[in-house]
Formats: sequence, structure tokens, C-alpha cells
Amino acid sequence: MINLELSEDLKQYQEDMKVFAETVFRPISRKYDEAEHEYPQELEDLRGMKHFDRKKKSEKPADKSEPTSGKANMRGVISSEEIAWGDPSFLISIPNAGLGNVALVTSGSDEQFEKYGDKWLAMAITEPNAGSDSKAMNTTAKLDGDDWVLNGEKIFVSCADRCDAVVVMATTDKSAGKEGIRSFIVDKNSPGFTLEKLEKKMGLRGSDTGTFSMTDCRIPKDNVLGGFEKTNKNKGFKGTMQTFDTSRPMVAAMAIGVARAALDYTREVMAENSIIPDYKKGSINISSIEKDFFLMEANLEAARLLSWKAAWMADNKKPNSTEASMAKAKAGRQGVLITQKCCELLGPMGLSTKHLAEKWLRDVRVMDIFEGTGQIQHLIVARNILELSSTQLK
Repeated sequence: MINLELSEDLKQYQEDMKVFAETVFRPISRKYDEAEHEYPQELEDLRGMKHFDRKKKSEKPADKSEPTSGKANMRGVISSEEIAWGDPSFLISIPNAGLGNVALVTSGSDEQFEKYGDKWLAMAITEPNAGSDSKAMNTTAKLDGDDWVLNGEKIFVSCADRCDAVVVMATTDKSAGKEGIRSFIVDKNSPGFTLEKLEKKMGLRGSDTGTFSMTDCRIPKDNVLGGFEKTNKNKGFKGTMQTFDTSRPMVAAMAIGVARAALDYTREVMAENSIIPDYKKGSINISSIEKDFFLMEANLEAARLLSWKAAWMADNKKPNSTEASMAKAKAGRQGVLITQKCCELLGPMGLSTKHLAEKWLRDVRVMDIFEGTGQIQHLIVARNILELSSTQLK
């Protein structure tokens, strides 16, 4: 059963990440918010870290009846919350730790992990006319001899300028719908693969987000994620979507980290004005500010426990698609509401660029949107609980 208290080693890891975020990322947060698209050189100290590891798929799997001692996903949500407390844009800009790297670990072949495991991989899914609706995807991949030929456009790609390669989702057979969708590893220097532009964003300005176009872009046939020999045997779209079962709890933790930063700062300002929340008072004897504060704390803790549960299940090899979407939906929405309420309580200080509260509000907004909007997460949860397909419940 899940234990909702962290082990001693995870508590120490949490403290280490907190100190790191407070001393390294928080001091440069405003700097790179104002210097959008400038690469934070401070991130280079993280380039040599080993962010992902895995056993070879050829090795015999462990006895599934035995609990695993792995804590990679728990460490992921813990570090995501702490680093996002410092600055969330740096979290999605850590070298060699992109969403494409998660897809590689989840679905790549041993040979692909050997070749690309030390590279920075972005992931390209969204298109101008295909966001949440994957069936509307128009980027195509056609087999031509020993090459795949890709044509199409991908937008809102995180780390587009900074990455070494991109995991691109494309359809090999439009008539097959989701079953025809596969993921392909495309090196940035591949002919016909062009970074068209970088977006100017409302938030997360310390990271870069761009658009790629593919015009007769040729890549080796073995660059289909999972390997060419398993092209027709792998899980295709479903296999790639399993990436989100790992990443969505971390995105939830990002929203929690930003909301916690706003809540911590609001608490400090309240204390400076002699407003100290009294937890011993009855509900009918508290002020409206205390009521707002207690509700925000409760929702933040609920979101945190959901993200921990989803991560714990992943570490223990338990299906966690429903829980990952629950965590993402709860934290994404509450992250926005909590941060917004804090800015309201702070008054002019919540809007002034002299303080970081307004930046946190801009940053947290996208966390209810990317890697699946809150509405999509509710759909996933409903489908899983009711055991209905995407066709049956839209």
C-alpha cells in the first residue's frame, strides 16, 4: 500500500532540491523572464547529470509480484515541485531532460537509448489544426526504401532551439486513425527539418518554444521509436501516450511548486501586516482572508497527494493513467486558482514587476493546458472509470 509520508532518503532529496532551487534558480528568475530566448548558462552545470536510466529491454523482467524499490518517479515529482518553486521555466529547460527523453526511456529500443540517451530530446505533437484531437494530425511519414519521409508542421515544441533531436509524432496511415500514428526520432540537422520560429510567450519565458516544419525530411527507417522491426507490432499511439503517465504527475508537481511559491510569499506579506492564520479557531471565527488561505492550503495538499500517488504507482509498476490525469487536472486548475487568489490578496504587490507574484501567475497558466488540457484530463478519467472508448465518450 502507498505510504503518504516520504522516506528519510526522499526527505533529504527534497531538502537538497529546495536549497538548490532557492540558491540557484530563484535569484535568476526575473533575469531570464526579461531576457526571453536567451539560454540560461547556469543550466550547463546540470548537463552532465544522469537524468534517466533504465534496464535493457532484452533483460528478463523482475518478478512483478515483488514490490520494486525504484523511486525515480517519486524523485521526479519531488524535484519538479521544488525546482518549479524556484522557477518553472528552468525545469523544462534542463539539458538532456526533455519530454522526448521521457518518450525514449518509455518506448525506445535498446539501440536507440544507446544512441540518444545522452542527447537532449524535445517532443513534437501539436499541430495548427491538431491539438487535443490526435485524429486530426496531418504530419505524415511514408516509408521510401531505407528511409522515412516526413512532411508537416509542429507547433509549441518546448526546447525547440536548445535540443539535439526531436521525437515527432506522425501518421503512417491517415485512414487508420490513432492506430496509424507513430513517433520518430529526428536529428535537428536532418535535411528538410527546419526550425521556423520561436514564440514570444506570456509565461515560462526562461524556456524556448518553437515551430518546426518538415519538407521531404528523410530519416533512417530505424528511427521509428521502438525500432523498425517492431513498427507494426509496437503500441504506436498508445505506447507514446504512456509517456504522459510518467510526465503528467511531474507537470502537476510543477503547478504545485508555483502555487506554493505564491502561497509562501503571501504568507510572508500577511505576517508583515500582522495577519497570522490561526488554525485553532473554529470555522465561524476566522476572517475571510484566513478562510481563503486555509482553502488554498487544503487544495494544494490534495493536489500534492494525487501527484505522489500517481508517481508511486508508476514506480511500483501499477497502471496509473487515471491517477496521472487526476493529478494533472487537479493541480493544473488549482495552481491557477491559488496563484490568482494570492495576487488578489497581495493587491498592488501582486501586479508589480518588483515582485515575482505576477510572473508566477503568467507561468502557471499553461500548466492547465500543455500535456493535455484540464478538460482532456477529465475526459480520460471519465472514460477509464466508465470503461468507455474515446469514440463512445467525446
